[in-house]
Amino acid sequence: MLEHLESSIDIVNDPNAVSSIDELPLWSAPFGMLLLDKVKLKPAITALDIGFGMGFPLIELSQRLGHSSTVYGIDLWKTAIERARLKIKTFHINNVRLVEGDASSTEFEDSFFDLIVSNVGINNFENPRAVLDECYRVAKPGAQLLFTTNPKGHMKEFYQVYEETLSELNMAGLLRELQGHIDHRLTPGIIQEMLEKSGFKVVDSILNHFYLRYASGTAFLNHYFIKIGFLDAWKNLIPEEEREKFFTRLEEKLNFIAKKEGELKLTIPCACIEAVK
Repeated sequence: MLEHLESSIDIVNDPNAVSSIDELPLWSAPFGMLLLDKVKLKPAITALDIGFGMGFPLIELSQRLGHSSTVYGIDLWKTAIERARLKIKTFHINNVRLVEGDASSTEFEDSFFDLIVSNVGINNFENPRAVLDECYRVAKPGAQLLFTTNPKGHMKEFYQVYEETLSELNMAGLLRELQGHIDHRLTPGIIQEMLEKSGFKVVDSILNHFYLRYASGTAFLNHYFIKIGFLDAWKNLIPEEEREKFFTRLEEKLNFIAKKEGELKLTIPCACIEAVK
């Protein structure tokens, strides 16, 4: 009953503890806070986090629900799973179960979960409709489903400059590829339609936004998260022999905007869609 009195976390001397608390992801936190604000917190429920990555909001959700609930996480990212496992061990968390697997085809029983969440995951699903169909199968009648996403309109200021750079460098033939890249992000309306086709009833949809702000285009393009999350896709749109010329000019144009406006400010739309079975 008083477990909290019997364990402590030493962030001064324990390197595992330090490496475990580094993470609240700046990128995913605004989406996750929307999701957590909408979760119906009840004791003794079974929940699933799809695409939990390094453990957010999986671990936070498990803590808010408490010991009487069990929260499962499913993901294919082996390295991230090990990271989440370290945090669970370090923080003495006993109500989380990790599964390495594909959310479009799971071994969970029918009607198993009271709650299913996914934070900024649906754009990365190889087959979103198959995942939603599987969610419907494993959800109990009346189960709550909450998905967040950065929908179409993401970094619209950047993509405008990218498009202008293509045109300026006589590379307008690549505009179709650019548009296809932009269109891979789903709109809230498309996600709602997919949920309804899978059998869910959409009960709420929230669309907010936040900003990523940089002192220059150079700072933006060299930000670690931009490099690990977006830069490869932007590079792959451009033929290798043209990349240096293209990105040199793109960086110049972004720097010009930052100097003129006092900063480079990029809009990140933030949607949270709630449905029930």
